[in-house]
Amino acid sequence: MAKKYTAGIYAAFSSAFFLGLAPVFGKLAITQGLSPFAVVALRTGFAAGIMLLVVSLFYRKYLYIFPVGLIGCILAGTINGLGSLLYYLALQRLDASVGQLLYSLYPFFVALWLILDHQPPTRLTIFRITLATIAVLLLTNVPNRPMDVTGVVMMIGAAVLYAMHLPINQRVLYEVPAPTVALYTLLSMSAVVIPAYLLFDRTWPSGEVPWLPVVGLTFVTVFSRVALFLGVKKIGGMQTALLGLAELLIAIFFSSLLLGENLSLTQWLGAIGLGISLILVMYEKPAPFTPAAKTGWLSWIRPPGLPKDTFGPYE
Repeated sequence: MAKKYTAGIYAAFSSAFFLGLAPVFGKLAITQGLSPFAVVALRTGFAAGIMLLVVSLFYRKYLYIFPVGLIGCILAGTINGLGSLLYYLALQRLDASVGQLLYSLYPFFVALWLILDHQPPTRLTIFRITLATIAVLLLTNVPNRPMDVTGVVMMIGAAVLYAMHLPINQRVLYEVPAPTVALYTLLSMSAVVIPAYLLFDRTWPSGEVPWLPVVGLTFVTVFSRVALFLGVKKIGGMQTALLGLAELLIAIFFSSLLLGENLSLTQWLGAIGLGISLILVMYEKPAPFTPAAKTGWLSWIRPPGLPKDTFGPYE
């Protein structure tokens, strides 16, 4: 159990590192001429295509998934695809660092979704969520600069949708390997964002296409998804979400380095508070995922032939 928990922590931190680069690459692509719809369609489509090619050629065993699990991945991918559209539309209006700060509220919404699925958080988890929320409020305090309300609402909406897809995939991951879940979730996301680009946008840069940030965003998406779902499988959606807040620190650092965005003293206090919330994961007690079979809004996601009140171990 301890080794699995440690592996889950490493996976969650790896996912956070890659996800922290996403808003930086995304902002670069948008400022260099691509529309938000084009950015999300390109990065998701390329990432799904790469994963499908690699799995089909070298890891064909990961293509199998039971039907209800596939439905769960499609649902999670659809929700996350809509959230991605909101995320990049908001990123067009906000600084990459500020946008990621708002997006980092998603552990609060993960806790709400898990409570609805009858998986209440521990007291330490609640304290860490509270500390992280206060930290994010400090981080979003930008002096002498009005906040774009529409961009803020879009980014919070993206956080709500991202948080919703984690408990869904956690249920599927109970019996399905992380690469399989990542593959079918990405394919489902592509089925949402690519038609959205073709129906509502279709714009394309008249000059040179900024392929470098798109390629960076694509590989960040592939690696972060596999690591994310591996973390969810090992330590659960709530702890993965809280560790995922490390992506905020990554985004702040690279936004300052590559985009010239800087934080105020108050925002740095928030960053310190967020760091404390992350460090407290060492004191969390690893607990096996034991979903309520007959209750909870996601109780319908289970492998065929499995008794309603029984769940086997997951690795």
